[in-house]
Order: sequence, then structure tokens, then C-alpha cells
Amino acid sequence: MSPPHGKRTEEHLVRVTAGRVTLEGNLDLPESAQGIVLFAHGSGSSRHSPRNRYVARALREAGLGTLLIDLLTADEEVLDMRTAHLRFDIELLAERLVGATDWLTRNAATARLSVGYFGASTGGGAALVAAAQRPNVVGAVVSRGGRPDLAGGALVRVQAPTLLIVGENDVPVIGMNQRALEQLAAPQKQLVIVPGATHLFEEPGTLERVAELAADWFNRHLR
Repeated sequence: MSPPHGKRTEEHLVRVTAGRVTLEGNLDLPESAQGIVLFAHGSGSSRHSPRNRYVARALREAGLGTLLIDLLTADEEVLDMRTAHLRFDIELLAERLVGATDWLTRNAATARLSVGYFGASTGGGAALVAAAQRPNVVGAVVSRGGRPDLAGGALVRVQAPTLLIVGENDVPVIGMNQRALEQLAAPQKQLVIVPGATHLFEEPGTLERVAELAADWFNRHLR
């Protein structure tokens, strides 16, 4: 997995108020960015996920801002390491995403930017729930190996253009995404199956393909 090349930008550690908690994130804004992508990490992951960080770098190379954020506080992460239940609390994760989205609309550096969501695994379901709650703010959603089925009844309220990306060999998740695609109300929606990829897109060239698809989708819908 080779890193993208091009103009370097600088990450800034930010503290994002989301309801009653404060979350840590890494904000990076290329010059002349027209949109910003908020990452919703998957089960057991964090803003330091090498896969999400790779995709974030590729999006910045494509001229998009990124906010990689931990959706759980430090204490909650310690608890979740023991119980593994918070990572599947889709309503909680979506609530944190909505809070971070509202923070972006208030922050002087990002208030003018269109907002997109990039969700992975359970973060894909949380991103769709949050998008349904902020239809006038969220301009696009991309899910990588996601669980959009976990969005439940929110699927029929999602208006943001939505791209679902699944690995060819991630057979159970393909079915979940196909059923969710049928329920999605978004007028623009698409499911792309990446050849040769498993759930984590660890095979050569597969994560690069995810980054290309995501950059194209966000640049098309956030500008």
C-alpha cells in the first residue's frame, strides 16, 4: 500500500464538543478545500486506524479536508476493550457524529465547507443514521465494508448521495449492503464490489481502489 503523493498539509489536534462529551480528532484542511469528510471508524478501531488514515490522505490529495475523530472518550474506549458493546451502539455513535457535524458548522475554519461522511464497518451504519438526522448539512456518504443494515429505519430517511463499497470476498456483508441499498431513500446511491477484496481490504491495490472511489464520490457531490 503506497502512500498518495502530492502537496502535504498539516494535521491539527482538535477537541470537538459533542453533546456532553469532548472528543479528540485530527483536522486537516488543504488550501481551497470545497468539502470536508468526517470519518466514522469501525468496531474496535480509532482515528489512528492505518486504513482510514490512508484513505484520508488520498482524500486530501484530491483537495478535500478531513476530520478523523475518536467517537468514544478515553474512558469509554477502556470499557469497550473489555465489553465490546459500545462499538455496536449505533445510536450513540451516530449521536457523536451529529455532535461533531454541528461542531464543524460552528467552527470558523470549516463552517463554509460541505460535509461528507466516510464510515467503516459499524461506522457505516452510524454515518447513515447521522446523515438522516442532518439532511441539510451532510452532502454525501461513503461506506467501506460497512454495516448499513445497522442503520435500521433511518435508511428510508437518508437523502445524501450514498456509495457502498464492499469486498468481493466479504460475502455476508455483500448481502447486507444489497438489502440496505434497496431500502435507502437517497436519490443517488450505488453499490460497488471491489474484486479480490476481503472485509479489511488488505489485498494489494484494493484499498487504493476504495480511496479512488471515495475521492470521486465526494468531489462529485460536495463541491
